[in-house]
Amino acid sequence: MAQKLWEKSVQVNAEIDRFTVGHDREMDLYLAKYDVLGSMAHITMLESIGLLTSEDLKTLLEELKHIYETAEKGEFVIEDGIEDVHSQVELMLTRRLGDVGKKIHSGRSRNDQVLVDLKLFTRARIKEIAEAAEDLFHVLIAQSNRYKDVLMPGYTHLQIAMPSSFGLWFGAYAESLVDDMMLLQAAYKVCNRNPLGSAAGYGSSFPLNREMTTRLLGFDSMDYNVVYAQMGRGKMERNVAFALASIAGTLSKLAFDACMFSCQNFGFVKLPDECTTGSSIMPHKKNPDVFELTRAKCNKIQALPQQIMMIMNNLPSGYFRDLQIIKEVFLPVFDELKDCLQMAAYIIDKIKINEHILDDDKYLYMFSVEEVNRLANEGMPFRDAYKKVGLDIEKGNFTHDKQVHHTHEGSIGNLCNDRITDLMSQVMAGFNFSVAEAAEKSLLNR
Repeated sequence: MAQKLWEKSVQVNAEIDRFTVGHDREMDLYLAKYDVLGSMAHITMLESIGLLTSEDLKTLLEELKHIYETAEKGEFVIEDGIEDVHSQVELMLTRRLGDVGKKIHSGRSRNDQVLVDLKLFTRARIKEIAEAAEDLFHVLIAQSNRYKDVLMPGYTHLQIAMPSSFGLWFGAYAESLVDDMMLLQAAYKVCNRNPLGSAAGYGSSFPLNREMTTRLLGFDSMDYNVVYAQMGRGKMERNVAFALASIAGTLSKLAFDACMFSCQNFGFVKLPDECTTGSSIMPHKKNPDVFELTRAKCNKIQALPQQIMMIMNNLPSGYFRDLQIIKEVFLPVFDELKDCLQMAAYIIDKIKINEHILDDDKYLYMFSVEEVNRLANEGMPFRDAYKKVGLDIEKGNFTHDKQVHHTHEGSIGNLCNDRITDLMSQVMAGFNFSVAEAAEKSLLNR
Protein backbone atom coordinates (compact mmCIF):
# COMPACT_ATOMS: atom_id res chain seq x y z
CA MET A 1 0.00 0.00 0.00
CA ALA A 2 1.34 3.42 -0.94
CA GLN A 3 2.06 5.80 1.88
CA LYS A 4 -0.31 8.73 2.45
CA LEU A 5 0.88 12.33 2.30
CA TRP A 6 0.26 12.59 6.02
CA GLU A 7 1.68 9.23 7.13
CA LYS A 8 4.89 9.11 9.12
CA SER A 9 6.20 5.89 10.73
CA VAL A 10 2.88 4.13 11.44
CA GLN A 11 0.81 2.77 8.56
CA VAL A 12 -2.95 2.99 8.96
CA ASN A 13 -5.04 -0.19 9.37
CA ALA A 14 -6.35 -1.46 6.00
CA GLU A 15 -10.01 -1.54 7.10
CA ILE A 16 -9.73 1.95 8.58
CA ASP A 17 -8.24 3.09 5.29
CA ARG A 18 -11.12 1.55 3.33
CA PHE A 19 -13.71 3.16 5.56
CA THR A 20 -12.16 6.64 5.68
CA VAL A 21 -11.35 6.88 1.98
CA GLY A 22 -14.84 5.66 1.08
CA HIS A 23 -15.84 6.81 -2.41
CA ASP A 24 -13.31 9.62 -2.50
CA ARG A 25 -11.20 8.13 -5.30
CA GLU A 26 -14.28 7.81 -7.48
CA MET A 27 -15.61 11.26 -6.59
CA ASP A 28 -12.24 12.95 -7.03
CA LEU A 29 -12.20 12.04 -10.72
CA TYR A 30 -14.77 14.83 -11.13
CA LEU A 31 -12.20 17.24 -9.68
CA ALA A 32 -8.98 16.12 -11.41
CA LYS A 33 -8.54 18.86 -14.01
CA TYR A 34 -9.64 21.52 -11.53
CA ASP A 35 -7.05 20.30 -9.03
CA VAL A 36 -4.44 20.81 -11.74
CA LEU A 37 -5.67 24.35 -12.46
CA GLY A 38 -5.52 25.22 -8.78
CA SER A 39 -1.97 23.87 -8.57
CA MET A 40 -0.91 25.86 -11.64
CA ALA A 41 -2.16 29.08 -10.06
CA HIS A 42 -0.63 28.23 -6.70
CA ILE A 43 2.87 27.47 -8.00
CA THR A 44 2.82 30.56 -10.23
CA MET A 45 2.20 32.54 -7.06
CA LEU A 46 4.91 30.59 -5.17
CA GLU A 47 7.45 31.57 -7.82
CA SER A 48 6.47 35.23 -7.45
CA ILE A 49 7.27 35.18 -3.72
CA GLY A 50 10.55 33.28 -4.13
CA LEU A 51 9.51 29.79 -3.02
CA LEU A 52 10.10 28.33 -6.49
CA THR A 53 12.67 29.22 -9.12
CA SER A 54 11.53 30.31 -12.56
CA GLU A 55 13.02 27.09 -13.95
CA ASP A 56 11.12 24.98 -11.40
CA LEU A 57 7.92 26.81 -12.32
CA LYS A 58 8.40 26.26 -16.03
CA THR A 59 9.07 22.55 -15.53
CA LEU A 60 6.11 22.07 -13.19
CA LEU A 61 3.68 23.99 -15.42
CA GLU A 62 4.60 21.90 -18.45
CA GLU A 63 4.02 18.66 -16.58
CA LEU A 64 0.78 19.89 -15.02
CA LYS A 65 -0.51 20.74 -18.50
CA HIS A 66 0.11 17.13 -19.54
CA ILE A 67 -1.83 15.91 -16.50
CA TYR A 68 -4.65 18.37 -17.33
CA GLU A 69 -4.87 16.98 -20.87
CA THR A 70 -5.05 13.46 -19.45
CA ALA A 71 -7.94 14.51 -17.22
CA GLU A 72 -9.66 16.30 -20.13
CA LYS A 73 -9.59 13.07 -22.13
CA GLY A 74 -11.08 11.12 -19.22
CA GLU A 75 -7.88 9.09 -18.83
CA PHE A 76 -6.84 10.33 -15.39
CA VAL A 77 -6.68 7.48 -12.87
CA ILE A 78 -6.24 7.49 -9.11
CA GLU A 79 -4.09 4.46 -8.47
CA ASP A 80 -4.72 1.78 -5.85
CA GLY A 81 -3.38 2.86 -2.51
CA ILE A 82 -3.44 6.56 -3.43
CA GLU A 83 -5.81 8.44 -1.18
CA ASP A 84 -7.17 11.22 -3.37
CA VAL A 85 -6.69 13.38 -6.44
CA HIS A 86 -4.27 15.72 -4.67
CA SER A 87 -1.99 12.85 -3.72
CA GLN A 88 -2.18 11.38 -7.23
CA VAL A 89 -1.19 14.64 -8.93
CA GLU A 90 1.73 15.14 -6.55
CA LEU A 91 2.83 11.52 -7.09
CA MET A 92 2.74 11.94 -10.88
CA LEU A 93 4.83 15.10 -10.65
CA THR A 94 7.36 13.50 -8.30
CA ARG A 95 7.74 10.44 -10.54
CA ARG A 96 8.47 12.63 -13.54
CA LEU A 97 10.37 15.49 -11.94
CA GLY A 98 11.84 14.17 -8.71
CA ASP A 99 12.15 16.48 -5.72
CA VAL A 100 10.80 19.51 -7.57
CA GLY A 101 7.40 17.77 -7.61
CA LYS A 102 7.38 17.82 -3.82
CA LYS A 103 7.51 21.61 -3.73
CA ILE A 104 3.99 22.33 -4.96
CA HIS A 105 2.35 21.87 -1.55
CA SER A 106 4.16 24.74 0.19
CA GLY A 107 1.69 27.20 1.70
CA ARG A 108 -1.46 25.12 1.28
CA SER A 109 -3.35 22.21 2.76
CA ARG A 110 -5.52 19.57 1.18
CA ASN A 111 -8.32 21.53 2.86
CA ASP A 112 -7.94 24.62 0.68
CA GLN A 113 -7.01 22.43 -2.29
CA VAL A 114 -10.36 20.67 -2.21
CA LEU A 115 -12.14 23.95 -1.54
CA VAL A 116 -10.73 25.52 -4.69
CA ASP A 117 -11.28 22.31 -6.68
CA LEU A 118 -14.94 22.25 -5.68
CA LYS A 119 -15.43 25.89 -6.56
CA LEU A 120 -13.74 25.58 -9.96
CA PHE A 121 -15.74 22.42 -10.70
CA THR A 122 -19.01 23.94 -9.54
CA ARG A 123 -18.74 27.18 -11.47
CA ALA A 124 -17.97 25.24 -14.66
CA ARG A 125 -20.94 22.94 -14.12
CA ILE A 126 -23.23 25.86 -13.26
CA LYS A 127 -22.40 27.25 -16.70
CA GLU A 128 -23.45 23.97 -18.32
CA ILE A 129 -26.72 23.92 -16.37
CA ALA A 130 -27.45 27.57 -17.19
CA GLU A 131 -26.87 26.95 -20.90
CA ALA A 132 -29.08 23.84 -20.90
CA ALA A 133 -31.81 25.75 -19.06
CA GLU A 134 -31.50 28.60 -21.56
CA ASP A 135 -31.90 26.12 -24.45
CA LEU A 136 -35.10 24.76 -22.88
CA PHE A 137 -36.27 28.33 -22.26
CA HIS A 138 -36.01 29.20 -25.95
CA VAL A 139 -37.89 26.03 -26.96
CA LEU A 140 -40.69 26.94 -24.55
CA ILE A 141 -40.87 30.53 -25.79
CA ALA A 142 -40.96 29.36 -29.41
CA GLN A 143 -43.82 26.96 -28.67
CA SER A 144 -45.63 29.64 -26.67
CA ASN A 145 -45.47 32.02 -29.61
CA ARG A 146 -46.39 29.30 -32.10
CA TYR A 147 -49.53 28.23 -30.21
CA LYS A 148 -50.45 31.53 -28.55
CA ASP A 149 -53.97 31.55 -30.00
CA VAL A 150 -54.87 27.93 -29.17
CA LEU A 151 -57.10 27.76 -26.09
CA MET A 152 -57.01 25.03 -23.47
CA PRO A 153 -58.72 24.60 -20.09
CA GLY A 154 -57.14 26.08 -17.01
CA TYR A 155 -57.62 24.22 -13.74
CA THR A 156 -57.84 24.97 -10.05
CA HIS A 157 -58.23 22.04 -7.62
CA LEU A 158 -58.00 19.87 -10.78
CA GLN A 159 -61.46 21.20 -11.67
CA ILE A 160 -62.10 23.00 -14.96
CA ALA A 161 -61.75 26.66 -14.05
CA MET A 162 -61.09 29.32 -16.70
CA PRO A 163 -59.74 29.61 -20.24
CA SER A 164 -56.01 29.22 -20.62
CA SER A 165 -53.92 28.78 -23.74
CA PHE A 166 -50.91 26.87 -24.91
CA GLY A 167 -49.23 30.25 -25.18
CA LEU A 168 -49.72 30.69 -21.44
CA TRP A 169 -48.81 27.10 -20.59
CA PHE A 170 -45.50 26.98 -22.45
CA GLY A 171 -44.68 30.58 -21.52
CA ALA A 172 -45.30 30.01 -17.81
CA TYR A 173 -42.55 27.40 -17.66
CA ALA A 174 -40.24 29.66 -19.65
CA GLU A 175 -40.66 32.48 -17.14
CA SER A 176 -40.25 30.04 -14.25
CA LEU A 177 -36.81 29.21 -15.65
CA VAL A 178 -35.93 32.93 -15.60
CA ASP A 179 -36.49 33.04 -11.84
CA ASP A 180 -34.54 29.81 -11.47
CA MET A 181 -31.62 31.40 -13.34
CA MET A 182 -31.71 34.39 -10.99
CA LEU A 183 -31.26 32.04 -8.05
CA LEU A 184 -28.55 30.11 -9.91
CA GLN A 185 -26.73 33.36 -10.64
CA ALA A 186 -26.70 34.22 -6.94
CA ALA A 187 -25.30 30.75 -6.19
CA TYR A 188 -22.65 31.25 -8.86
CA LYS A 189 -21.53 34.50 -7.26
CA VAL A 190 -21.22 32.81 -3.86
CA CYS A 191 -19.25 30.02 -5.52
CA ASN A 192 -16.97 32.33 -7.51
CA ARG A 193 -14.76 33.46 -4.59
CA ASN A 194 -11.25 32.17 -3.99
CA PRO A 195 -10.48 30.08 -0.85
CA LEU A 196 -6.93 29.22 -1.93
CA GLY A 197 -4.37 30.37 0.63
CA SER A 198 -6.57 29.65 3.62
CA ALA A 199 -4.57 26.39 4.03
CA ALA A 200 -6.10 24.26 6.80
CA GLY A 201 -8.37 27.15 7.72
CA TYR A 202 -5.92 29.34 9.59
CA GLY A 203 -3.68 30.77 6.88
CA SER A 204 0.07 30.36 6.48
CA SER A 205 3.31 31.93 7.69
CA PHE A 206 4.45 32.08 4.05
CA PRO A 207 3.85 35.55 2.47
CA LEU A 208 1.21 34.21 0.06
CA ASN A 209 -0.21 36.53 -2.59
CA ARG A 210 -3.87 35.58 -2.56
CA GLU A 211 -4.84 38.45 -4.85
CA MET A 212 -2.63 36.88 -7.50
CA THR A 213 -4.22 33.42 -7.32
CA THR A 214 -7.66 35.06 -7.32
CA ARG A 215 -6.80 36.84 -10.56
CA LEU A 216 -5.11 33.82 -12.16
CA LEU A 217 -8.16 31.63 -11.56
CA GLY A 218 -10.67 34.28 -12.64
CA PHE A 219 -12.53 34.51 -9.33
CA ASP A 220 -14.60 37.63 -8.64
CA SER A 221 -12.92 38.04 -5.26
CA MET A 222 -11.42 35.90 -2.52
CA ASP A 223 -12.98 34.46 0.60
CA TYR A 224 -11.02 36.92 2.71
CA ASN A 225 -11.19 35.52 6.24
CA VAL A 226 -9.30 32.21 6.27
CA VAL A 227 -11.57 30.68 8.91
CA TYR A 228 -14.63 31.63 6.88
CA ALA A 229 -13.06 30.15 3.75
CA GLN A 230 -13.05 26.78 5.53
CA MET A 231 -16.53 27.39 6.96
CA GLY A 232 -17.71 27.83 3.37
CA ARG A 233 -17.22 24.09 2.76
CA GLY A 234 -20.72 22.69 2.57
CA LYS A 235 -22.32 26.13 2.58
CA MET A 236 -21.41 26.72 -1.04
CA GLU A 237 -22.69 23.28 -2.04
CA ARG A 238 -25.92 23.83 -0.08
CA ASN A 239 -26.58 27.19 -1.76
CA VAL A 240 -25.92 25.77 -5.21
CA ALA A 241 -28.12 22.79 -4.37
CA PHE A 242 -31.01 25.12 -3.56
CA ALA A 243 -30.62 26.74 -6.97
CA LEU A 244 -30.48 23.36 -8.72
CA ALA A 245 -33.53 22.26 -6.72
CA SER A 246 -35.41 25.31 -7.98
CA ILE A 247 -34.74 24.32 -11.59
CA ALA A 248 -35.67 20.73 -10.74
CA GLY A 249 -38.97 21.96 -9.26
CA THR A 250 -39.86 23.69 -12.53
CA LEU A 251 -38.95 20.58 -14.53
CA SER A 252 -40.85 18.25 -12.23
CA LYS A 253 -44.04 20.28 -12.57
CA LEU A 254 -43.64 20.46 -16.35
CA ALA A 255 -43.11 16.70 -16.45
CA PHE A 256 -46.26 16.09 -14.40
CA ASP A 257 -48.31 18.31 -16.73
CA ALA A 258 -46.91 16.57 -19.80
CA CYS A 259 -47.77 13.12 -18.40
CA MET A 260 -51.28 14.19 -17.41
CA PHE A 261 -52.09 16.17 -20.56
CA SER A 262 -50.87 13.37 -22.84
CA CYS A 263 -53.09 10.69 -21.28
CA GLN A 264 -56.25 9.78 -23.20
CA ASN A 265 -58.55 11.26 -20.55
CA PHE A 266 -57.12 14.70 -21.35
CA GLY A 267 -55.71 14.34 -24.86
CA PHE A 268 -54.31 17.88 -24.88
CA VAL A 269 -50.87 16.94 -26.23
CA LYS A 270 -49.24 14.02 -28.01
CA LEU A 271 -45.65 13.10 -27.25
CA PRO A 272 -43.43 12.06 -30.17
CA ASP A 273 -43.79 8.32 -30.78
CA GLU A 274 -40.00 7.86 -30.71
CA CYS A 275 -39.93 9.38 -27.22
CA THR A 276 -42.40 6.96 -25.64
CA THR A 277 -42.08 3.34 -24.54
CA GLY A 278 -44.42 0.36 -24.78
CA SER A 279 -45.89 -2.41 -22.68
CA SER A 280 -44.85 -6.05 -22.64
CA ILE A 281 -48.49 -7.21 -22.91
CA MET A 282 -50.54 -4.19 -24.11
CA PRO A 283 -49.77 -3.44 -27.77
CA HIS A 284 -51.48 -0.05 -27.75
CA LYS A 285 -49.43 1.54 -24.96
CA LYS A 286 -47.28 4.63 -25.50
CA ASN A 287 -45.88 5.49 -22.08
CA PRO A 288 -44.36 8.88 -21.14
CA ASP A 289 -41.41 7.24 -19.37
CA VAL A 290 -39.01 10.11 -20.07
CA PHE A 291 -41.19 12.59 -18.24
CA GLU A 292 -41.95 10.10 -15.47
CA LEU A 293 -38.24 9.58 -14.89
CA THR A 294 -37.65 13.33 -15.15
CA ARG A 295 -40.24 13.87 -12.45
CA ALA A 296 -38.62 11.28 -10.17
CA LYS A 297 -35.06 12.49 -10.78
CA CYS A 298 -36.04 16.11 -10.23
CA ASN A 299 -37.94 15.29 -7.04
CA LYS A 300 -34.79 13.53 -5.82
CA ILE A 301 -32.73 16.61 -6.69
CA GLN A 302 -35.12 18.76 -4.65
CA ALA A 303 -34.09 16.74 -1.59
CA LEU A 304 -30.40 17.52 -2.13
CA PRO A 305 -30.24 20.75 -0.06
CA GLN A 306 -31.68 18.90 2.93
CA GLN A 307 -29.13 16.08 2.53
CA ILE A 308 -26.28 18.58 2.56
CA MET A 309 -27.73 20.49 5.51
CA MET A 310 -28.06 17.32 7.56
CA ILE A 311 -24.37 16.52 6.96
CA MET A 312 -22.97 19.98 7.76
CA ASN A 313 -25.45 21.79 10.03
CA ASN A 314 -24.25 20.62 13.44
CA LEU A 315 -20.53 21.15 12.79
CA PRO A 316 -18.57 23.91 14.55
CA SER A 317 -15.93 25.98 12.72
CA GLY A 318 -12.91 24.17 11.37
CA TYR A 319 -12.57 21.14 9.11
CA PHE A 320 -14.23 17.77 9.77
CA ARG A 321 -14.17 14.59 7.70
CA ASP A 322 -17.99 14.63 7.62
CA LEU A 323 -17.70 17.13 4.77
CA GLN A 324 -16.21 14.46 2.51
CA ILE A 325 -19.63 12.79 2.26
CA ILE A 326 -21.14 15.88 0.62
CA LYS A 327 -19.12 15.08 -2.51
CA GLU A 328 -21.04 11.86 -3.00
CA VAL A 329 -24.43 13.55 -3.26
CA PHE A 330 -23.30 16.84 -4.81
CA LEU A 331 -20.81 16.12 -7.59
CA PRO A 332 -22.99 13.75 -9.68
CA VAL A 333 -26.13 15.93 -9.55
CA PHE A 334 -25.09 18.25 -12.36
CA ASP A 335 -25.01 15.49 -14.97
CA GLU A 336 -28.41 14.24 -13.85
CA LEU A 337 -30.08 17.66 -13.99
CA LYS A 338 -28.43 18.56 -17.30
CA ASP A 339 -29.72 15.30 -18.78
CA CYS A 340 -33.27 16.11 -17.63
CA LEU A 341 -33.08 19.61 -19.12
CA GLN A 342 -31.87 18.28 -22.46
CA MET A 343 -34.53 15.55 -22.58
CA ALA A 344 -37.27 18.07 -21.80
CA ALA A 345 -36.04 20.47 -24.51
CA TYR A 346 -35.94 17.68 -27.09
CA ILE A 347 -39.48 16.45 -26.40
CA ILE A 348 -41.12 19.86 -25.92
CA ASP A 349 -39.69 20.91 -29.28
CA LYS A 350 -41.41 17.95 -30.97
CA ILE A 351 -44.63 17.79 -28.93
CA LYS A 352 -47.92 17.98 -30.85
CA ILE A 353 -50.87 19.87 -29.42
CA ASN A 354 -54.59 19.34 -29.81
CA GLU A 355 -56.02 22.48 -31.42
CA HIS A 356 -59.65 21.30 -31.00
CA ILE A 357 -59.91 20.67 -27.27
CA LEU A 358 -62.80 23.08 -26.84
CA ASP A 359 -64.95 21.33 -29.44
CA ASP A 360 -66.03 19.18 -26.48
CA ASP A 361 -68.82 21.03 -24.61
CA LYS A 362 -67.72 19.62 -21.27
CA TYR A 363 -65.33 22.60 -21.27
CA LEU A 364 -68.14 25.14 -21.88
CA TYR A 365 -68.48 26.20 -18.26
CA MET A 366 -64.91 27.45 -18.10
CA PHE A 367 -66.24 30.50 -19.95
CA SER A 368 -68.58 31.38 -17.06
CA VAL A 369 -66.25 34.09 -15.74
CA GLU A 370 -65.97 35.52 -19.25
CA GLU A 371 -69.75 35.86 -19.32
CA VAL A 372 -69.88 37.39 -15.83
CA ASN A 373 -67.27 39.93 -16.86
CA ARG A 374 -69.13 40.71 -20.10
CA LEU A 375 -72.33 41.47 -18.20
CA ALA A 376 -70.45 43.55 -15.63
CA ASN A 377 -68.75 45.45 -18.44
CA GLU A 378 -72.20 46.27 -19.81
CA GLY A 379 -73.23 47.82 -16.48
CA MET A 380 -74.70 44.98 -14.43
CA PRO A 381 -73.28 44.85 -10.85
CA PHE A 382 -70.69 42.08 -10.66
CA ARG A 383 -72.48 40.15 -7.89
CA ASP A 384 -75.76 40.23 -9.86
CA ALA A 385 -73.96 39.07 -12.99
CA TYR A 386 -72.32 36.25 -11.02
CA LYS A 387 -75.72 35.11 -9.71
CA LYS A 388 -77.37 35.28 -13.14
CA VAL A 389 -74.67 33.16 -14.79
CA GLY A 390 -74.76 30.69 -11.90
CA LEU A 391 -78.52 30.25 -12.25
CA ASP A 392 -78.20 29.86 -16.04
CA ILE A 393 -75.69 27.05 -15.45
CA GLU A 394 -77.99 25.35 -12.92
CA LYS A 395 -80.90 25.48 -15.40
CA GLY A 396 -78.76 24.28 -18.33
CA ASN A 397 -79.25 27.55 -20.19
CA PHE A 398 -75.63 28.74 -20.25
CA THR A 399 -74.13 29.41 -23.68
CA HIS A 400 -70.94 31.11 -24.86
CA ASP A 401 -69.11 31.60 -28.16
CA LYS A 402 -65.90 30.19 -26.64
CA GLN A 403 -63.94 33.31 -27.52
CA VAL A 404 -61.83 35.37 -25.14
CA HIS A 405 -60.66 38.97 -25.27
CA HIS A 406 -57.84 39.39 -22.75
CA THR A 407 -55.49 42.34 -23.25
CA HIS A 408 -53.63 43.04 -20.00
CA GLU A 409 -49.94 42.22 -19.58
CA GLY A 410 -49.27 38.51 -19.21
CA SER A 411 -52.74 37.41 -20.27
CA ILE A 412 -53.85 35.17 -23.13
CA GLY A 413 -53.87 38.06 -25.58
CA ASN A 414 -50.69 39.76 -24.35
CA LEU A 415 -48.15 37.14 -23.33
CA CYS A 416 -45.20 39.54 -22.89
CA ASN A 417 -42.88 36.86 -24.25
CA ASP A 418 -40.58 39.57 -25.64
CA ARG A 419 -40.15 41.02 -22.15
CA ILE A 420 -39.61 37.59 -20.62
CA THR A 421 -36.95 36.87 -23.26
CA ASP A 422 -35.22 40.19 -22.54
CA LEU A 423 -35.22 39.36 -18.84
CA MET A 424 -33.62 35.97 -19.49
CA SER A 425 -30.94 37.63 -21.65
CA GLN A 426 -30.14 40.07 -18.84
CA VAL A 427 -29.88 37.28 -16.28
CA MET A 428 -27.63 35.14 -18.48
CA ALA A 429 -25.35 38.11 -19.19
CA GLY A 430 -25.13 38.73 -15.43
CA PHE A 431 -23.28 35.45 -14.87
CA ASN A 432 -20.31 36.88 -16.78
CA PHE A 433 -18.95 33.39 -17.48
CA SER A 434 -16.37 34.75 -19.93
CA VAL A 435 -14.14 36.11 -17.13
CA ALA A 436 -13.54 32.68 -15.60
CA GLU A 437 -13.13 31.04 -19.01
CA ALA A 438 -10.55 33.61 -20.12
CA ALA A 439 -8.57 33.22 -16.89
CA GLU A 440 -8.44 29.43 -17.15
CA LYS A 441 -7.42 29.62 -20.81
CA SER A 442 -4.67 32.10 -19.98
CA LEU A 443 -3.40 29.91 -17.14
CA LEU A 444 -3.20 26.87 -19.43
CA ASN A 445 -1.30 28.90 -22.02
CA ARG A 446 1.38 30.14 -19.64
